[in-house]
Amino acid sequence: MDHTDRYPDTLPAVRDGEKIQIDSLRTPATAYNRHVRYGIIEFNPLLDSSSISAHDWDAMASCVQENYHLFDGFVILHGTDSLAYTASALSFMMENLGKPVILTGSQAPIFALQSDGVDNLLGSLIIAGTFTIPEVCLFFHHRLYRGNRSAKVSATEFEAFASPNCEPIAKVNGLGISVNWPLVLRPTSIAKFHVTKGLDTTHVACLRVFPGIKPEMIDAVLHLPDIRGLILETFGMGNIPGGAEGRLTQIIKAAVERGIVVVNVSQCVNGFVSPVYAPGTVLGRAGVIFGLDLTAEAALTKVSYLLAQPSLSVKEIQEKLSRSLRGEMTEIAHQSFSHPSGSLDFAASHLTPSETAFSALGYAIENGELGLVKELLQGEGAQLLKQSDYAGNTAVHLAAVAGRTEILLELLQRGASVHERNKANHSPLFVAVKSGQEPCAQLLRIAGAHLAVEERDSMPGYVTPKYNS
Repeated sequence: MDHTDRYPDTLPAVRDGEKIQIDSLRTPATAYNRHVRYGIIEFNPLLDSSSISAHDWDAMASCVQENYHLFDGFVILHGTDSLAYTASALSFMMENLGKPVILTGSQAPIFALQSDGVDNLLGSLIIAGTFTIPEVCLFFHHRLYRGNRSAKVSATEFEAFASPNCEPIAKVNGLGISVNWPLVLRPTSIAKFHVTKGLDTTHVACLRVFPGIKPEMIDAVLHLPDIRGLILETFGMGNIPGGAEGRLTQIIKAAVERGIVVVNVSQCVNGFVSPVYAPGTVLGRAGVIFGLDLTAEAALTKVSYLLAQPSLSVKEIQEKLSRSLRGEMTEIAHQSFSHPSGSLDFAASHLTPSETAFSALGYAIENGELGLVKELLQGEGAQLLKQSDYAGNTAVHLAAVAGRTEILLELLQRGASVHERNKANHSPLFVAVKSGQEPCAQLLRIAGAHLAVEERDSMPGYVTPKYNS
């Protein structure tokens, strides 16, 4: 999607490495006084979602990667049966994502008289074309969920998906769209968008524990040819049947010692796995990874993603499974906020606290006060990275136009987006180039920034400099 003021009949796009032109469509004016312009690329053949495989995930990720520099966001229409699996898989495959990728579908065909398809599609388009939410998300029934936190909870209801252990990232109601910005993940490294393909789902199994399960059943799964990972869905907070002489635990421990990665997730919709009870503690001692509040879908795709990286040892995979990579697990964070110790005489008394704080940040950026910038962004002050001034300029815009390279680096390292647009629809890279701040422009490009089509068209004589790697 893009939201330019000019609407040609076609849009440039890439399909299977070939440059093409696709029909240019647009929504009516939204509540945010903009039309979302979009085009459609159709996969061939179209698949029932129950037949989706890792190969199809590669195709979706490749399509986004090929068109990443041409559009501001992406919406993927997908059947509901495996929608949560695909959302989880793409979240791990897409690294250093700076733009929204939203998956959606419908419980009833979109052309049916009573269908949820139109609302889901339109809501996805508006969010992807309006807000810079750099995550893989799932939109359904007026709720935007983090993709790797979602699960299908109903086979028939329009409210078919939920995210029991994580609040929605955004909600749609009669007043518009409310985004829970503190929940939105930000990049943690200065690197360009990258896709990891070839998730190893064929060598990972999921097994649901039940009362009376025979140890031989689990042993048989763990001796499948080339098995590399097992997702064990256990009771409550991570418990399994004890059995005679701990036979089940011995089988699992032997598998871990053979290099098989075993992750313990709860069968419960809400809650987490923890070694509170003795059976769970025993599993931990056997080398099983506690999945905390991972969904089964996220656990399967996360293990498959890590196994697809030949450079990782089993120990490194286990370490990465124990921490959040894309917000798929709950991590405890202690936030605190305090205003800088120095007085800020320039802050007008009529400004709100957030406006005052952002004004202070703008002042610090303009004057090159890196220490004050760091102080302002501590704790809850990190929310200032999502705010803007009266002209829509974010902190990244301000640092780029002022030529404050060190401050810009600090902002990017804290997860500030390089893709936000101001009210003039200009990116930080555009204002850096127009201001002659080439060092800042270079840093922005390293972080994945690029000029939009309309920005390049407005500078016909500009040639992107070549930098030594």
